[in-house]
Amino acid sequence: MDLNQINYFLHLADALNFTEAARRCGVSQPSLTKAIRKLEDELGGALLYRDGKDTRLTALGREVQVEFMRLEKGVQNVRELAENSVRGRRRVLNLGVASTIAPAAISGFLTHAMRELPTIEINVHALQPGEGANEVLSGKYDGCFLPQAPKQNFKLAVQSLYSERLMLAFAEAHPLAAQNLVSPQQMAEQPYMDRLSCEFHSQIVAYFMDRDILMHPRFSSEREDWVQQMVQSGNAVCIMPERSAYLPGVVTRPVDGLDLVREVVFVVVSGSGNPMELRQLFEMSSKFNWD
Repeated sequence: MDLNQINYFLHLADALNFTEAARRCGVSQPSLTKAIRKLEDELGGALLYRDGKDTRLTALGREVQVEFMRLEKGVQNVRELAENSVRGRRRVLNLGVASTIAPAAISGFLTHAMRELPTIEINVHALQPGEGANEVLSGKYDGCFLPQAPKQNFKLAVQSLYSERLMLAFAEAHPLAAQNLVSPQQMAEQPYMDRLSCEFHSQIVAYFMDRDILMHPRFSSEREDWVQQMVQSGNAVCIMPERSAYLPGVVTRPVDGLDLVREVVFVVVSGSGNPMELRQLFEMSSKFNWD
C-alpha cells in the first residue's frame, strides 16, 4: 500500500460516497475504486459494504480507518518536524479537556509546560459529550485530559494526575457553609441543581435512592458555567468535584456517606511515534505538583 491509497480510503470512509471521495482526492472515480479494491486485496478483506447507493464501513474498515488516521497523523508529524527544523517553527499540540474539569489545575500545568518547552504551541479544545480516548486514537487530538481513566488499551498511555471528591457546592453565604459536614437530610431540603454532564450522575442518583431521598432539580444544565453561576447566586446547591468550584463565592462541603472520588488523567497514544514535544509533556505531567 502507499500514501495515496491511505488518503483515498480516509476520504471514502468520511464521505461514504465514491463520487464525493474521488472529487476530494482530485482523481476519477474509476481510479479511486481501483485503488480501494487493490487495498482490499492487499489486506485480505472487504473494507466497505456496497449495497446500491448505500456504502458502509465493515468491522475491518472501521479498524483500518483508525490505524490509517494514526499513520496520516504520523506523516503530518514528520512533515511538521522537518518544517520546524528548517524554518524554526513551533510544534503545535492539540489537547482536549473534558468540560467537567475545572481550568485552574490544567491551566497551571500548561503554563508551567510552556515555560519549560519554549518550542511548543498549545491549542486547548473542549471535548464534546461522548468524546475521549477514541479521539486520541483517531488523531483528532494529541492528548486529552479526562475525568476518569478509559478502558485499558495497549494503544494508550494513561497518566494519573490527581484525585478529587464529589462534594456539595453552594454560595459562601449559605447557612450550610458554617458546617464541616452536610447530612443527606439537610441536602434534601435545598433547591437542587442537576449537572447533566457529570460522569457520576447515575451513582449520585443511586445515593439518593438508597436513602429514600427524592431530589427534584429546579434547574439542569450541561454547562458548568451556568451551573456555577446559579450556585453563586445562592439560588440552589449542586454536587460537583471539589476542585471544580472556580467562581468567587462558591464553596464546597463533604456530604455524609457520599464517598465518590474521581481520578483526572492525561491520555496520549502509547509508543515512540508521538512527537518529541508530546512525549516531554506527558513525562512532565507525571512529575508536576498537582496539589
